[in-house]
Amino acid sequence: MTGGDRRGRITVVGLGPGAARQMTPQAAAAVEAADLVFGYAPYLARLPERPGQERRPSDNREEIARASAALDAAVAGARVAMVSGGDPGVFAMAAAVCEAIEHGPDAWRALDLEVVPGVTAMLAVAARCGAPLGHDFCALSLSDNLKPWALVEKRLLLAAEAGFVIALYNPISRARPWQLGRAFALLRERLAGSVPVVFGRAAGREDERITLTTLADANPAQADMATCVIIGTADTRIVQRPGLPPLVYAPRSADRPVSPVEETAP
Repeated sequence: MTGGDRRGRITVVGLGPGAARQMTPQAAAAVEAADLVFGYAPYLARLPERPGQERRPSDNREEIARASAALDAAVAGARVAMVSGGDPGVFAMAAAVCEAIEHGPDAWRALDLEVVPGVTAMLAVAARCGAPLGHDFCALSLSDNLKPWALVEKRLLLAAEAGFVIALYNPISRARPWQLGRAFALLRERLAGSVPVVFGRAAGREDERITLTTLADANPAQADMATCVIIGTADTRIVQRPGLPPLVYAPRSADRPVSPVEETAP
């Protein structure tokens, strides 16, 4: 696996939202060049087998342990690829690898490290319905595994008050069945019920499901962990097209000086 005195390296690779055609050539080349590939098991299952390449799957809550094992392998001389779905820098493994390096042994800091970007979920979903992220937006994870829920609520409210389009990652899971419903309830206190909401599940894959609704009618049951939810603003536009799906987009300009709170107050 290591081959003489060859210096090890680690490449953190974004595989994109799931379809093979949405993986960049740079990402595919980085995976192909690796001796050893680490990642969450379902992400590794997306990759074609290569003779002589070893894979080390792990659970999705083992990020630091996974990063540490990968860094140790690289120090030992392996060419390591650490794979993430979407983009590795968006709620994914690039931050975990950097965190491990910061708190780990000096040998980890001496490694060659490259981060290869990928198409993240909110971009894939946005592309399937138009351009809902065409103006200012933010991305929030609803998972409270690594941060308190009170902080999630504060950020949701401030983002709504600031007029950002909001992309929600990790919206719901078996262990966290209530957070998305609570998020919608909070946002309904700040935004009009007519604000568009897009549920984008498995964008670009065979089991893709893109659903357009409103904040008033948004149902948490429409989401799972493969879903990215995009919540628009009062400015978000919907263009109806006969016989075709509507286009959802954010105008490129914004000239209203007041916040959604002021606009929707009774």
